[in-house]
Amino acid sequence: MSGFLFELSFWLAAPVWLLLILAPGWRLTARIAASPLTVVPVLVVYLALALPVFPELWAAVRSPGLDGFRELTALADGAGAIWAQVIAWDLLLGQWMYREARRLGIHPLVMGPLLVLTILLSPFGLLLFLPLRAVRAARSRTEGSRAALTVQN
Repeated sequence: MSGFLFELSFWLAAPVWLLLILAPGWRLTARIAASPLTVVPVLVVYLALALPVFPELWAAVRSPGLDGFRELTALADGAGAIWAQVIAWDLLLGQWMYREARRLGIHPLVMGPLLVLTILLSPFGLLLFLPLRAVRAARSRTEGSRAALTVQN
């Protein structure tokens, strides 16, 4: 059962990722990306995996240490619970990146690969997105200031 739930956690998130990457301009994609409820099915899987190993999970987070997490992830349900948690957080992160990219006008052909990287290795995707976001935000502020000066003159 642990293996099935491990796989299910990704497949529950995959449709949202596909929308963010392949249909970024679709109105439904924007509505879905704005909702944190997309992660609820993944979190239900998390609970199904975490509850059987709750004493070990609690021990690992109550007093964090490498050995405690190693013991937790040695259990199938423990590793699956950690995986489902990562899938849920990565999805929320991807949705935020998508919304920020739309707000700042970052082209979908730039964001598609960044979102794929975020699915696979979220810290790398985020570390590449943050400077891009900062540059685009600065450019937007500069363009806004120029437009305001033009209107005043």
